Amino acid sequence: MASVLRWLWVNRNYFIIFITPFLILPLPLVFPTPEARCGFAIILMALYWCTECMPLAITALLPVILFPMMGIMESGKVCVEYLKDTNMLFIGGLLVAIAVEHWNLHKRIALSVLLIVGVRPALLMMGFMIVTSFLSMWISNTATTAMMLPISQAVLEQLSTTEADSDEKELREGQDNQAFELTEVNIKQPLDNVTGDKPNNNPVLEARIDALSELRRKEREAKYLRLFKGMSLSVCYSASIGGTATLTGTTPNLILKGQMDDIFPDNNDVINFASWFGFAFPNMVLMLVLSWLWLQFMYLGFNVKKSFGCGLKNEGDREAYRVMKNEYKKLGPMSFAEGAVLVIFVILVILWFTREPGFMPGWATELFNKNGQFVTDGTVAIFMSTLFFVIPSRLDCSCSVSANDEHDEEAEGVGKEQEHQKKDKKKGLKGTPTLLNWKVVHERMPWNIVLLLGGGFALARGSEESGLSKWLGESLAPLESIPPFAISLILCFLVGTFTECSSNTATTTLFLPILASMATTIGLHPLYVMLPCTISASLAFMLPVATPPNAIAFSYGNLKVLDMAKAGFILNIIGILSINLGINTWGMAMFNLGTFPTWANATNATSTP
Repeated sequence: MASVLRWLWVNRNYFIIFITPFLILPLPLVFPTPEARCGFAIILMALYWCTECMPLAITALLPVILFPMMGIMESGKVCVEYLKDTNMLFIGGLLVAIAVEHWNLHKRIALSVLLIVGVRPALLMMGFMIVTSFLSMWISNTATTAMMLPISQAVLEQLSTTEADSDEKELREGQDNQAFELTEVNIKQPLDNVTGDKPNNNPVLEARIDALSELRRKEREAKYLRLFKGMSLSVCYSASIGGTATLTGTTPNLILKGQMDDIFPDNNDVINFASWFGFAFPNMVLMLVLSWLWLQFMYLGFNVKKSFGCGLKNEGDREAYRVMKNEYKKLGPMSFAEGAVLVIFVILVILWFTREPGFMPGWATELFNKNGQFVTDGTVAIFMSTLFFVIPSRLDCSCSVSANDEHDEEAEGVGKEQEHQKKDKKKGLKGTPTLLNWKVVHERMPWNIVLLLGGGFALARGSEESGLSKWLGESLAPLESIPPFAISLILCFLVGTFTECSSNTATTTLFLPILASMATTIGLHPLYVMLPCTISASLAFMLPVATPPNAIAFSYGNLKVLDMAKAGFILNIIGILSINLGINTWGMAMFNLGTFPTWANATNATSTP
């Protein structure tokens, strides 16, 4: 029986793939309407996404099959949804991230900040959280976590080793005092007598010193286990939090941008890089500070002297600082390639911010967008990322010829031998490589996310075309009697719970079209519920499988599931409350959320038959 159950469990994906469609097939058979047929496709994809019985990207391709066969949309219209302007923004942002990672610029930035912050526990945790969140704003959360965790582990291991050596030295040689007493409660014994003879011949004293050494070892191990746990959680949590600050920081943000442009095409580019940053960055800072305080309370306590390092640095601090300094020295001086990547990155961010800042006309409005949205954030991202394939990685005008080729050039010969030499010589000539090449991009680009984004846009369009979105919105009309802030809070908790068990991409893809329909039906600004729920989808802090950063932190072996659940549960609540605080204060003023926008009303009107 056990072997049968084991076989069923091992092959469960096949059963889910083949049985699930038949279980929900009665829906379109009993209700032969476009809404029911579209509902069948969405439910099937939702179950496949939640169980991950197939790769997420392959599930995202199902609308290409199901929508045309069910008469919901023509194949050409479905396929167009898979490569839109938002996908171009995503690809451009990722090319920049790949260039930063390829030339180790992110590691140089991280170590530079950590050397400034110092190695005292609370400041070290703060430094790691600041650096991790900043880097995850621009490069993938997974890559940031994978880079920062080994650095944090190395620093803490050096602190632990130095403290152990210091304790051993203090016990055996009596460095601090020539005479001190040993009691049963961690009070030290004189290790040197007046004449300078060491008490090595006293077995009782030796036994008591060994017992004290063992006690200190256990206390030290418990202390650093807490530090390891706190530091690991701080890195993976700050990676997820930092990704919410920019439009390209994590996939759900781009899904919201794409869904807004798809469902509300006349929204006047309400969500762009600058407007997203204006709302999400202050919220990210607030969440980061509150998360640091909570992890500080859980794993370090609030001993100001020990945590923040009032007074002089001890030997352990200097050794740990030396570890980080040696890591920085290994990078060497900044190369031309690093400088070029940094300049392109800074220019890209400036162009994003100034394209349409909102409070004044941007450069795109003045130069290109007077008669429509011709230049978008995606245009800028692709333009700047193209420069990585144009600019050389070093300033070198000479061609390199191998030593063998130089020797062959001097050799004499005729016929075939001479021809081979000429061919070898040509092969030996190498031009200066560019900042990026396609091989590096192909290896590091997560193409599956591009398909996931497209699948989400296809689902949203199918819901609109079939009338399912309108039907769902009308079904949720009774929510109109509930205060808006309560609707937002409830939905954020719902999305935050759902995203613990499924990918944040799948969660936002499924929820956002429904939320858009609900908002237009009850006369609520769509962004009032869509924006906080999108950010809430990134707040998966409780389970190791919830996000890749959580899984990476858990793989180091210091954390238990209960550790992550206890810390993450409170952080989920903190995050949702801070998001709703933001949407009801500065978010309300930024996006004018108190009034129902005309572009949403026009969309709702046109979708009504």
